[in-house]
Amino acid sequence: MALQLLNLLLRDTAATQKLGYLLGQYLSPGAVILLQGEIGAGKTTLIQGLGKSLGISEPISSPTFTVINEYTEVAVPLYHLDLYRLSPEGVSALYPEIYWEGLEKTPGIVAIEWSEHLPYKPPEYLLLTLTYNSEQGRNASLQLIGLDSFDLEQFGTIWKQSE
Repeated sequence: MALQLLNLLLRDTAATQKLGYLLGQYLSPGAVILLQGEIGAGKTTLIQGLGKSLGISEPISSPTFTVINEYTEVAVPLYHLDLYRLSPEGVSALYPEIYWEGLEKTPGIVAIEWSEHLPYKPPEYLLLTLTYNSEQGRNASLQLIGLDSFDLEQFGTIWKQSE
């Protein structure tokens, strides 16, 4: 059976960005990353690394007030959603599924901060939970949900080789 859960220690901000960078190199268009973690856990930092790997040159910040940032001037678009300020009803009104269905938007990588506010989820996604530990840094837990195209064991090997 394929590995379904991978836990990583991210010792500093650079390691968090590197995880995002490697995910950007490894994920295919249409992939969805649902991010969870407290304020300051590193969600936006990870997405900055992801954007860099996709060739996005403009600064990436959390769309806390705009809710959605679309980076479409690259080969694989990045759709960055931050649901922190929204209720599940407010999220539904955004129709977030247009980003992962690939019908109305060019398929890209969808990264959703505060994904626990989603009233429904895509059928396949990478659940990435970040927790902060002041003594060790950040812990990242990557869990595959219905996602057969992503080899978590191979990704873990790539991560170890990059350290």
